Amino acid sequence: MYFCIVNDINKMDTIKDCQKANELLKLENQLCFRLYTAARLTVGAYHPYLDPLGITYPQYLVLLVLWEKDNQPVCDIAKTLLLDTNTVTPLLQRMEKAGVLTRTKGKTDTRQRIVSLTRKGKAMHDQAKQIPNCLRRDVAMKMGDEEEILQMIPTLDKLIEGLKRTNKQQNK
Repeated sequence: MYFCIVNDINKMDTIKDCQKANELLKLENQLCFRLYTAARLTVGAYHPYLDPLGITYPQYLVLLVLWEKDNQPVCDIAKTLLLDTNTVTPLLQRMEKAGVLTRTKGKTDTRQRIVSLTRKGKAMHDQAKQIPNCLRRDVAMKMGDEEEILQMIPTLDKLIEGLKRTNKQQNK
């Protein structure tokens, strides 16, 4: 990455190139800032819906994974959420203390921890069923078009895939 930046700087031999580089460095021209802001505001928009359930947004994501498929190893949950296991483990520990899930040793590999929903965790599924529609409707009312929100999903999926590939390449 550093090599790319140095090469680009060395190629800047005109005032116009430098002005363009300076323009690109403005906050208003940063895709990353928009994504960061959208992510932060999205998490905040979920608070009114998740507070009655007594869970945080990251815990909600774990529950979404487990509601789709219960009894999963920690590493599979982390992989699905594109997180490291050392990020997911403290989250699961808090959820276990709250009685939402259990973590047990794997039968074939005792080093592995299998995460399972408790009765309380399963019951939260019914309570959470309307969250996605309610949030989408709330945002659409302020934006003006619910369909536009849904149309963003494939574009965001492409962006995520591209970023995953970039991160893999940089971590080699």
